[in-house]
Amino acid sequence: MRIIHSADWQIGKVFKQFGAKEEALRQARLAAIERLGEHAKRHGVRHVLVAGDVYDSEAPNAHTLRAPIERMKTFVDVHWHLLPGNHDPHRPEGVWDRVAQLGLPDNIHLHLAPTPFALDDNSFLLPAPLRRKSEFDDISAWMDAAATPPHSLRIGLAHGSVVKFGSEGEASNPIDPARVSKANLDYLALGDWHRTLQVGPRVWYAGTPEPDRAGSQEQGTSLLVEIAGSGATPSVTPLVTGTYRWITRSERIDGEEALEDLDRRLRNEPDLSKLILRLKVEGSLPLAVHAAFRRRMVDLDAAVFNLDLDQSSMAARPTQADLEAIDFDGVLRRSADRLKKVIDDSTAAPEQRRRAEDALVELYVRIVGDSREEAA
Repeated sequence: MRIIHSADWQIGKVFKQFGAKEEALRQARLAAIERLGEHAKRHGVRHVLVAGDVYDSEAPNAHTLRAPIERMKTFVDVHWHLLPGNHDPHRPEGVWDRVAQLGLPDNIHLHLAPTPFALDDNSFLLPAPLRRKSEFDDISAWMDAAATPPHSLRIGLAHGSVVKFGSEGEASNPIDPARVSKANLDYLALGDWHRTLQVGPRVWYAGTPEPDRAGSQEQGTSLLVEIAGSGATPSVTPLVTGTYRWITRSERIDGEEALEDLDRRLRNEPDLSKLILRLKVEGSLPLAVHAAFRRRMVDLDAAVFNLDLDQSSMAARPTQADLEAIDFDGVLRRSADRLKKVIDDSTAAPEQRRRAEDALVELYVRIVGDSREEAA
């Protein structure tokens, strides 16, 4: 038996913090569905299991409701198995009743009740749909007594947090870590965590096929799961499905060499234009290097899809050579000296020192930068 395990599509998710770039991220989540379909065709997979949170909300608009269905429809030889999660629980007259009313093709299956479903003559899916955002009881408990033919494959599908394993997910729905043995499952496909994680030999979180936050997984994945037969340990292989990569870096820069090294490493990242980078930098730089740092960050911002730069711990420390480059002796030099005095004053408020640093760097860029351009 060969399946693809996915979860947490959250179609319709809002990315307001990205401004005009928001729509590209929303479309990437739909493109991930098409990549899942292509992976299924390439690996000879007939069934894609989606372990909850197909939609980001319980009330998507008409376009958002239909968009993932239309993508799945095009892969007529692939059967898509959709499970309600904590973002889109199955409530009366809710999102899943609206989906059902669309008139779905035979290859899209909604699992809205805890009932065994035959994937083929010898393989059965045991879904645990959520009917509310949070459940106090283990929604997978019903699997223990679920009847299937002897020696058949039993595959659980659920959305929640494995008890005592910790959780970085959003659902508070508990799942017994011993469910696999209690229910005699060959594989338990889970959703809620937005990272691909193995809980045990037969229990995995798929992660999200398109990341949606910093500090989560860097690139979207789903899992190719191969099970030789009842009782066999599954073989699990991650499949890349995401368009954008989300990475977080913390760096210290104390000179020109470190700045060059950082710039080189970041620009060697693959698919730079699809990179969403959260970068925190710290250090103390003379004005010449600090100005070079600013220029490089402006260039990097234009090269990546999005740059979230935290330079609050980056300090400007002017040298004598910096001050003389601004003005050897004159009104500009006296202004620079006053700003340096504020920067060096440990009793000054941090915000006051920060403004003085910014002003001195800007003065350096305007005077020294202009003179370099004239010389060129």
